[in-house]
Amino acid sequence: MNRRQMLGLAAGGLAAPILRPGRARAQEAWPSKPVTIIVPFAPGSSSDIIARAMAQALQVSSGKGIVVENRPGATGEIGARVVIRAAPDGGLLMHAPISTWAINAALRPNLSYDPTRDFTGLMQTVRTPNVLVVNPDQVPATDLAGFVAWLKQRAGRAAYSSSGVGSSDHLTAEMFKQRTGTEASHIPYSGGGPATTDLIAGNVQFSFQNLGSIAPHIRDGRVRAIVTTASARNLILPEAPTATEAGLADFVVYSWQALGGPPGMAPALAAQVQAACAAALRQPETAKRLTDLGFEIVASTQEAFAGFQREEIARWKDVVQKGRIAPE
Repeated sequence: MNRRQMLGLAAGGLAAPILRPGRARAQEAWPSKPVTIIVPFAPGSSSDIIARAMAQALQVSSGKGIVVENRPGATGEIGARVVIRAAPDGGLLMHAPISTWAINAALRPNLSYDPTRDFTGLMQTVRTPNVLVVNPDQVPATDLAGFVAWLKQRAGRAAYSSSGVGSSDHLTAEMFKQRTGTEASHIPYSGGGPATTDLIAGNVQFSFQNLGSIAPHIRDGRVRAIVTTASARNLILPEAPTATEAGLADFVVYSWQALGGPPGMAPALAAQVQAACAAALRQPETAKRLTDLGFEIVASTQEAFAGFQREEIARWKDVVQKGRIAPE
């Protein structure tokens, strides 16, 4: 063997190790470094509570730092823009509600992002139904038929509260009006808390509120439950029928949350993130904590979330257009 052949073999032998680290990095488990989860709403919001529960479980299982950072403003748009501009390496994610992932696209024609195109959707994390509740001192009805009859008798002289224009409870009430042929004035508030407070005070007559937040007020008799918007009766409020049971066919609405990352995440990385976060949500202690608050763990696949998100955007666009609803 001559010198040239020996050098050729040596070069070939050195080439192989250069490729191996690249393959090892591609297969490296996520998270391999600290991760930040952006929540585009204030601390204490449902998105924040769920993100922190998931982050805590992830930190325990991975041994890596998982930080939740709140970037509120513009119904989630400010935080969303931060994530869109981030590197698609799994180091920055976003956990946000139905408004950021679907309703904004239906309600705001000048939205600066496309929730289906400008993110890597990872999964729907949780969902919770809304509950139609009334002030028991002002509304005599105890069932859906009686409530619809009362609303029609009032001929627009009733009002409902919501946690804000374009919120899940606002659009649920608008869809209810469209489906039942009833009228009522919308009084928006800056969150579910003040919307519920004014309902209890009698300044409005009814509201659709998330199950977990309204259940204690139902148990204490401060508001009366008429129906839930769930697909089946809920263990937290088993005495309340679903709207479908009560005669309003296919009136199934959930306020939901989802997790996503920047656009362009590698499919293998996205699959790792989805699997790790789904496992964190299903961790028994985490699942019980969230279930006790009224949330149902979904932890969907990426494919299921993509289809569901498209359906939700189309659904709420229809409600917005029929109701001629404008953003604030």
